Amino acid sequence: ELGVERRFVPESCPRAVRPGDFVRYHYLGAFPDGTRFDSSYDRGSTFNVFVGKGQLIAGMDQALVGMCVNERRFVKIPPKLAYGSEGVPGVIPPNAVLHFDVLLIDLWNSEDEVQVQTYFKPEKCPRTVQVSDFVRYHYNGTFLDGTLFDSSHNRMRTYDTYVGIGWLIPGMDQGLLGMCVGEKRIITIPPFLAYGEDGDGKEIPGQASLVFDVVLLDLHNPKDGIAIENQLVPESCERRSQTGDFLRYHYNGTLLDGTLFDSSYSRNRTYDTYVGKGYVIAGMDEGLLGVCTGEKRRIIIPPHLGYGEEGRGKIPGSAVLVFDIHVVDFHNPSDSVSITVHYKPSNCTVLSKKGDYLKYHYNASLLDGTLLDSTHSLGKTYNIVLGSGQVVLGMDMGLQDMCVGERRTVVIPPHLGYGEDGVEGEVPGSAVLVFDIELLELVSGLPEGYMFVWNGEVSPNLFEEIDQNHDGEVLLEEFSEYIQTQVDTGKGKLAPGFDFEKIVKNMFTNQDRDGNGKVTAEEFKLKDQEAKEEHDEL
Repeated sequence: ELGVERRFVPESCPRAVRPGDFVRYHYLGAFPDGTRFDSSYDRGSTFNVFVGKGQLIAGMDQALVGMCVNERRFVKIPPKLAYGSEGVPGVIPPNAVLHFDVLLIDLWNSEDEVQVQTYFKPEKCPRTVQVSDFVRYHYNGTFLDGTLFDSSHNRMRTYDTYVGIGWLIPGMDQGLLGMCVGEKRIITIPPFLAYGEDGDGKEIPGQASLVFDVVLLDLHNPKDGIAIENQLVPESCERRSQTGDFLRYHYNGTLLDGTLFDSSYSRNRTYDTYVGKGYVIAGMDEGLLGVCTGEKRRIIIPPHLGYGEEGRGKIPGSAVLVFDIHVVDFHNPSDSVSITVHYKPSNCTVLSKKGDYLKYHYNASLLDGTLLDSTHSLGKTYNIVLGSGQVVLGMDMGLQDMCVGERRTVVIPPHLGYGEDGVEGEVPGSAVLVFDIELLELVSGLPEGYMFVWNGEVSPNLFEEIDQNHDGEVLLEEFSEYIQTQVDTGKGKLAPGFDFEKIVKNMFTNQDRDGNGKVTAEEFKLKDQEAKEEHDEL
């Protein structure tokens, strides 16, 4: 009788051999005395055959039925179920009992289809693989008995390919369809949907079933545009970015599977760029249009609008990019100062102008609300001469035509503020500045070009009055003492907001035309007595 001893049975046996199945197995063939007559191991290849179709001796046809892959059986076959009374000349004698030590390696049926077993699927699956999509995935490729023949993990590089257009074996083309990014599945492929009778000529033998353990990392279609997901849009959005604007924004850049490749937060510095001008990748150029200051959005960029097939740095080729951005501010190089008046006194007849001495309080912040500075916290006003260059140009413009008691907000673009460099440790480069201002005091200045004016008639003997020792020469000390007296007695007025000594020295220098430290009567002239010069003169 046929004898079958199951010497090893695997714990998992999802499928057993049935008549009509195709099997691949290794065996040792020996006579009862232990003499070996055949071995597939010696040939270095499995024995491949259909079961139950008369292609095997009857005993082996029966003995293989019910076997699992990786099961090992010891089979005793009597002559009547083997080679009978004739035997095989030179190999098997007549009426020989045959012993076979069999290890089943592979099993499939011509009616099999691709089998897909998903063992992990993300909660969110906004998109699945379709025909003509391009995918990036990792895999371990094994035979049905678990023997590894290939792995993308070992190469530390994903397998990148189109799906459903013949770039893959048919079974993998089918097995990848419907996958989500992040999904993990096992795809079992019969040989007629893989490498068939011939194998691949390398690691994969003919008629081999293949098992791929796949994790999908990336997915896009060549027809894809960018995708935008709004995460936070401020309730107040007075302006949206347009082509030509300059943006400052923070971002986290990840691959589609969540792998972080870059972050502006880690550098503690915004990314600053023009939009729509080709300074950034095409997808980001498009994705940054129409944003508000303070907005947070996710921009998903396919590789043909990102870094393409080659990739860059930590970004692999053909990778879909995900940018979570937070817009800090933006402006346009054509922007001027923006002024919003919140309160103006009813009696507002005296307006600030160039040369006026102003005292005001302010809160200074960035466009996203980050506080930079405040005079309130210092407990004192900020004092300047308007139009004298003591503040940034945008502030000089924003303080014009203001009356005492007025409150206004002045928004200053960086080209009228602190420019590309900013102020180290205080104001970021290319930052839009917001000043909330209240004007507390205004001292009218002098006409443009004047540092001192008379409040009454000018003495016809002015030089003699200044030249107190009547030596025909006026020294700086004499000049300074005289001007001080005129101011103290109300006969003259100095430009407000400037240092007295500096003003007087400047006036004296303008009169000392030969630079010898003395002013003579010939040098001395009033402003209306001489041609207009660049310097401020008496």
